[in-house]
Amino acid sequence: MADTQAGAAKASDDMQDAMKKQIAELRREITKINRMLSEQAEEAAETAQGWYESAADKASRTTQQLRSQAQTVSDTVQQNPGTISSAMVLGGMLGVLLGIAIAKSSEPERRWFKA
Repeated sequence: MADTQAGAAKASDDMQDAMKKQIAELRREITKINRMLSEQAEEAAETAQGWYESAADKASRTTQQLRSQAQTVSDTVQQNPGTISSAMVLGGMLGVLLGIAIAKSSEPERRWFKA
C-alpha cells in the first residue's frame, strides 16, 4: 500500500511539474504577445501622429492662403468702390432681366382678341 501511495504521489508531482511547465510556457507566450501588441500600438500611434501633423499642416497652409485671398479681395474693394458697386448693380439688373425672360417663356400665350 505504501508503494501505491508513493506511486500516486510521484504521479501527482509529475502532473504538477508538467502543469507548471505549461503555465510557464503560456506566460512566456503572453509576454511575447503583449510585447508585439505594444509595438503595434506604438507604430499605429506614430502613424496617426504623422497623419494628424500632415492634416494640421495642410489646414494651416489653406487657412493662410484663404486669408491672403480675402485680404486681396478686400484691398481691391477698398481701392475701387465705384467699380464694385457698378458691377453689383449690373449683376442685379441682369438677374432681373433673366428672371423676366424665363417667366415670359414659361407663360402660355395670351390672346386678348378672340373671334
